[in-house]
Amino acid sequence: MVRPADRLNNVSEYYFSQKLKEVDRMNDEGKKVINLGIGSPDLPPSQATLDVMCEQTQRSDVHGYQPYVGIPELRKAFADWYRRWYQVDLDPNTEVQPLIGSKEGILHISMAFLNPGDGVLLPNPGYPTYSSVSELVGAKPYYYDLLESNEWQPDFEALEKSDLSRVKLMWINYPNMPTGAPASLELFEKTVAFGKKHDIVICHDNPYSFILNDKPLSILNVEGAEDICIELNSMSKSHNMPGWRIGMAVSNPQFISWVLKVKSNIDSGMFRPLQLAAVEALQNPEEWYKEMNRVYRRRRELAETMMQLLNCTFDKKQTGLFLWGKIPDDYKSGKDLADKVLYEANVFLTPGFIFGSNGEKYIRISLCCNESMLSEALERIRKLIKN
Repeated sequence: MVRPADRLNNVSEYYFSQKLKEVDRMNDEGKKVINLGIGSPDLPPSQATLDVMCEQTQRSDVHGYQPYVGIPELRKAFADWYRRWYQVDLDPNTEVQPLIGSKEGILHISMAFLNPGDGVLLPNPGYPTYSSVSELVGAKPYYYDLLESNEWQPDFEALEKSDLSRVKLMWINYPNMPTGAPASLELFEKTVAFGKKHDIVICHDNPYSFILNDKPLSILNVEGAEDICIELNSMSKSHNMPGWRIGMAVSNPQFISWVLKVKSNIDSGMFRPLQLAAVEALQNPEEWYKEMNRVYRRRRELAETMMQLLNCTFDKKQTGLFLWGKIPDDYKSGKDLADKVLYEANVFLTPGFIFGSNGEKYIRISLCCNESMLSEALERIRKLIKN
């Protein structure tokens, strides 16, 4: 009998993959479910970005394999973007690695740094891919708590008391997903100091810093951070390009070269018109970002009203593409509340348990839905509560 590799024993199908099949079945039954689960931006990229993409695909000389390191124009555009928005100077030739979406970077980094049995610090709650990829490469996950009582930040005093002897890598993510906790220079300084003290590579996943956030920060704003840190960034959320699959890793030349060694054995480069369109997108004027956030602010108000109707509590200081709320005591878990809303109001919300045990009492609402649909979802929930 043919059996899959043992590594699949410790991972399961992505929650959204499973749940969206159920949503599709409900839609086939005429339920017309409003999906407020996944964070896939519904807004388009800038018109200039689309124009470049259309123009370039008409050329006859752009359809071949591209460099594993990305074209020079894209690496320079990423470096210029970091200088403009984060005040971080990067060498585009050695410190920037374009990726086919930052999600693939999680795998590349894990393969480049982790041997089977090595320890990796993972946030609870946190992005499920950190855990699944760690399992796939045979690393040992060590979960660290993120708690509302500590503003969803790592408790470094608790970490210092734990056995870190096998830990080689730590994942962090601010602005945080799923909790919306904002980034701060103080938090990054503590994290960099912790990584340097214990020779733990700090991997900062930073795709949300432009959403409902007035001051984008990079962990590389901390002096000396490049010695121990890798930052992933993405154009999916910041430029409304999730399906384009364009991201980047930035770090010191040695770390980037190790990531490239893995990547170059897995793919054959990104379609050149995509890269040139990304170059254009990275030059979007400040007003473009402001307009995008004006839209998200209006949506956020509707999401907050939904949370209030459901008697959920939330921190108004949250940033990013979602609203994270604590469920009332009359529900055992976020799953119970999310299922009630799905099956009785035909609105799909994300239960917090999928992000870890510390998310058990929470739900998440995505802002990636237009105001008309959010308003309809709000009315459905209002009717559910009245009944």
